[in-house]
Amino acid sequence: MSFAPPQTDRDAEVANPPTDSISSMAFSPTADLLAVGSWSNEIRIYEVGQNGQSQGKAAYSHEQPVLGVCWNKDGSKVFSGGADKAGRMFDITTGQSQQVATHEGPIKSIKWVETPNGGILATGSWDKTLKYWDLRTENPVATVQLPERCYTMDVTYPLLVVGTAERKIRIFNLANPTVPYKSMDSPLKWQTRVVATFPTGNGFALGSIEGRVAIQHVDDRDKESNFSFRCHRKEGPNKEWATVFAVNDIVYHPVHGTFATAGADGSVSYWDGAARTRLRTFDAVDGPISTTCFNRSGTIYAYAVSYDWSKGHTGMVNNHPNKIMLHPIKEEEVKKKNRSPQATR
Repeated sequence: MSFAPPQTDRDAEVANPPTDSISSMAFSPTADLLAVGSWSNEIRIYEVGQNGQSQGKAAYSHEQPVLGVCWNKDGSKVFSGGADKAGRMFDITTGQSQQVATHEGPIKSIKWVETPNGGILATGSWDKTLKYWDLRTENPVATVQLPERCYTMDVTYPLLVVGTAERKIRIFNLANPTVPYKSMDSPLKWQTRVVATFPTGNGFALGSIEGRVAIQHVDDRDKESNFSFRCHRKEGPNKEWATVFAVNDIVYHPVHGTFATAGADGSVSYWDGAARTRLRTFDAVDGPISTTCFNRSGTIYAYAVSYDWSKGHTGMVNNHPNKIMLHPIKEEEVKKKNRSPQATR
């Protein structure tokens, strides 16, 4: 289904958003269904129409705030992890949810891993473990000790990357999922906020609280292609000073392989990593952007204007906005730049 821009050319707002901070969002890989997790303990699932209209289709709950959501490959199941230390599965067809994973601490990240032999669920927790789950059994098929609390995780089979507290990065080849393929410290100086694996599965992007992104390749032979850059900062007159904001999310476009960053400054930027250039920037204006995602065709970019906890509990003021916005993608916003023959040498 394509997404036609509204007549006003303004981003569409999702009706009846969660009532507390929005922590995570994911589009179905097979339909324009958007799963949204929040600090109101809920997962809400919305159906998005061709003209940007939306309606609630289903909802289910955890006992504490939801920190991560994802879908399985065929779009029949939603998975979620929460501060209640539980991983849950919701069946779109039956409307039933059940617990399928457990940790000794909050589950911060949850990802479906589609393997040649079927699928498994990966969960990363503040209890400093990564667990793999076969949904046919109650217990994890494997548990991996992490050096610190899991803050972020992403997967493009066979690559899985975990970012933890203390700037630790663990890289896994899922052909051997219990032993890190590589261990490293983040090339960025401050706390890791988000990791996003390349669609090609040969590297990843890291975002930190200091308003920087690092592009990293897994193979040392490609290390000359690694680089970092500044973003999500507001400079003063004559660039004498800058206010720096956290990079809250990084997501790759499913068609063009470009990526979007979203920050605590309330702005979004689209980037061509290969050309090392910014394609477009726009502002949400009225609050931080906490989480984002593209739909399967790359025609919709969903972003949540919501408190991101970057200023701790004291920053959570009354009447803070909670919005889910749907941005209709124009191809020129996300298409890679044409590179001259000289630039590609």
